[in-house]
Amino acid sequence: MKSLLKISFMSTLVLSACGGAKWDVEDVSVESYKVETITDNLVKPWGVAPLPDGNYFVTEIGGTAKIISGSDTSPVEGLPDNILVNGQGGLMGVVLAPDFSKSQTLYLSYATKPQEANTTSVFRARLQGNRLLDGRKIYSSSPKETGSHFGGRMVFLPDGSLVLTLGDGFAHREQAQVLDNTLGKIVRMAPDGNVHIDNPFKGEAGVAPEIYSFGHRNVQGLAYDAETGNLWAHEHGPAGGDELNLIKPGANYGWPLATSGKNYDQASVSPFKSLEGMEDFVFDWVPSIAPSGLTIYRGDAFPAWQGDAFVGALAGKSLWRIDLNGTKAVGAERLLSELNARIRDVKEDRDGSLLVLTESDKGGQLLRISPQ
Repeated sequence: MKSLLKISFMSTLVLSACGGAKWDVEDVSVESYKVETITDNLVKPWGVAPLPDGNYFVTEIGGTAKIISGSDTSPVEGLPDNILVNGQGGLMGVVLAPDFSKSQTLYLSYATKPQEANTTSVFRARLQGNRLLDGRKIYSSSPKETGSHFGGRMVFLPDGSLVLTLGDGFAHREQAQVLDNTLGKIVRMAPDGNVHIDNPFKGEAGVAPEIYSFGHRNVQGLAYDAETGNLWAHEHGPAGGDELNLIKPGANYGWPLATSGKNYDQASVSPFKSLEGMEDFVFDWVPSIAPSGLTIYRGDAFPAWQGDAFVGALAGKSLWRIDLNGTKAVGAERLLSELNARIRDVKEDRDGSLLVLTESDKGGQLLRISPQ
């Protein structure tokens, strides 16, 4: 059953960008767009991928996935049999292979059992109807025994390589600066899970060869902008210091040495927000909004949003639009605050509308934002 929401809401918040720019951030009235419920038959959804046939593939953190076809919802069969569902762990990201229309191949990220030696893994399979065939694990991060902060977002780059975000394991944040492991890293691999041939650290002694960038905390947003060639990511701070970053191969993003982050006792994580040799954030949030899901909008439905970043907020219970001028943040606003729902993922649909996954006391929903 599809329905429309039309509610106005207003409040303010102060945020900052690299260089110290600050704005009053307002909740946008929904009078200029409509919100359509595609389905409300989801349980803690995590990731969504629009399929070429008009359907949607949705993952749920509890270790299940569904195909959404009109008003019908079908469970996906053939998922990995070693998914660890515990705390932040479970079935996470989904991304289609670049040749999906021909190969029907897709990739899933998930936390892997056993609990005492968990890790983030990638599973590759072919989708036939609502069943995954020929599935196999092609990659696992290292070391094991991380427990939290699994990352889990994936995108393909134009050269066919697959990029996967990871986390620092929560209790091992210093390892984000150590290059012999993948804690607190973004990694890049070939489509079969092997190390990509021209990764920035490939061949260096004592360095995990799959590392693409490092100095991250828990990266749960990743998007490639084909128009500019830029790779964007955002990551969780603790009680503050969430960041939107422009990702460069081999670069260090500072965690936990350079950050505006606040610990849960409100003490600063570091006295330094910026250090030489480390990349500065493009935009940050203090206090934390717990960002999840990211897309760079390039659709025709909303011309004024062209090139802007859309970020879901879990604790912040809203969808953020970061106004980007090239690689600089010049403003921000919030959408969907009136729903009072955690925003888990956001994707651009085939027609230029925005797809949004939510979870709340009412359950999980897949929504579509389109012009009024």
